[in-house]
Amino acid sequence: MSSAQPRRSFLKLAALGAASATLDPRLLVAQPPAGLAPADRLPTTSAPPRLGVASYSMRKFALDKTIEMTKALDVTYINLKSVHLPYEASPADIAAARRQIEAAGLQIVGGGTITFETDTDDGVRRYFEYAKAAGMPVMVSTCQRSVLPRVEKFARQYDIKVAIHNHGPEDKNFPSPYDVLAAVKNMDPRMGLCMDIGHTARTGTDVVRAAADAGPRLLDMHAKDLRDLSAKGSQCIVGEGKIPIAQLFQQLDSMGFAGFVNLEYEIDENDPLPGMKQSFAYMRGVLAGLSSSARHVGAGGDE
Repeated sequence: MSSAQPRRSFLKLAALGAASATLDPRLLVAQPPAGLAPADRLPTTSAPPRLGVASYSMRKFALDKTIEMTKALDVTYINLKSVHLPYEASPADIAAARRQIEAAGLQIVGGGTITFETDTDDGVRRYFEYAKAAGMPVMVSTCQRSVLPRVEKFARQYDIKVAIHNHGPEDKNFPSPYDVLAAVKNMDPRMGLCMDIGHTARTGTDVVRAAADAGPRLLDMHAKDLRDLSAKGSQCIVGEGKIPIAQLFQQLDSMGFAGFVNLEYEIDENDPLPGMKQSFAYMRGVLAGLSSSARHVGAGGDE
């Protein structure tokens, strides 16, 4: 945590840790609807959410500076935006960028948001070739609904997961997570959801319940916070807004979420690092509180 971090942030983290340590992990977990088929019910394995960064947060900076900033955040996992790894890059250039990223100790956990513009094999295949060359196990994507069956075909062929990103009220295709879930419910398990919690909140959707209802279809997550849950322009440092981060992380923990929670910090684009550091400090504080609570229950504490 930066020594320049305001004292109020230290106080907030201290209070969070104290509160989280007393939580019963069962109290804040949204349960899936009873009507879900058994195959869609949540797994019972517990695993703490893994924090990463969406490189879109550093979109004003070149790849080498983005790597440097990511390391300054003490983050290992990165989801790459095309501004840092262009779609048009040659295979040799993609391979070189991948070596540079991995040599810095970072792991590419996905890329996007990638838009499938055309419903043609060549139009879809080019992005899967790009993702394969970059070593992306997940493509955070969007498209028109009619393109999804073709995308599913290539997801099977390349064995790459496709996490459809919901973009809020302005998105005519997938405004909320439930629009994505309805579209992919009968598709290959590699077809799923990247839930952007800020855009989700702006649709009036409960982010905790949506995560529970998505279950194994939740493949990836973009994290941010809002001071006003209806206003896109109210984005703020994570922990200073109204999105229930602690309850959401508890839900992800309880369902054994296997993906990554990638901070997508869209404000302060010319100097994002201070706010990103504070956001990660808050999220790590939440996870530390959950870990403390789990140890407390496991040791025979109040249940």
